[in-house]
Amino acid sequence: KTMENKQHQIELTTQFVKSFHQNEATGHDWFHINRVNNLAKKISKKEGGDLFKIELIALLHDVADHKLNDGDEKIGLKNVEDFLLSINIEGNLIKDILSNIENISFKGAEVLQKELSLEGMIVQDADRIDAIGAIGIARTFAYGGNKNRMIYDPQSKPEMHTDFGKYKNNTAPTIDHFYEKLLLLKDRLNTSSAKEIAEQRHQFMEIFLTQFYKEWNCD
Repeated sequence: KTMENKQHQIELTTQFVKSFHQNEATGHDWFHINRVNNLAKKISKKEGGDLFKIELIALLHDVADHKLNDGDEKIGLKNVEDFLLSINIEGNLIKDILSNIENISFKGAEVLQKELSLEGMIVQDADRIDAIGAIGIARTFAYGGNKNRMIYDPQSKPEMHTDFGKYKNNTAPTIDHFYEKLLLLKDRLNTSSAKEIAEQRHQFMEIFLTQFYKEWNCD
């Protein structure tokens, strides 16, 4: 019965998340969520963790993202909490899920990472893997274009943000974002399984940047 019940709760969560992320064009769409969920389950096979909790965190991790809530994460977290209550998830688990979701996202190169549970670390790794490699590059430019950012400006220098507010309100060209976040992620993963997956994706970004500068300079 409990197994069936959990399965039903995952199905309801999937429906809720699909409708929340509908027509999302910044790279935070349902397909991103689904990839993160699948990567998290893959990592969990080697690293352990409670699969039910991992799936709930993975599916809901961007519902509270400031980027999808007019800059206000608190509105998003309330939305997640209300939803979890509506599908009868018990109180302690809700608290745990909210705490992980609040601290999963990257908040600036020099901003201290808060503690996550094993399940949160696994989802964070999956989320970060989806931010690098070919898909990561595509998502980065989708986001930049959506926010009217320039592709590149040789005068603009990447900034290692020490403050989430500054990172959040940053309007630098998209290429800067590689140095401010994407190239840092490989060394900030929590699990050895994730580090293995990330290696080749990281190299792909380095090859991309080398080629980008070559073409930029008309070489």
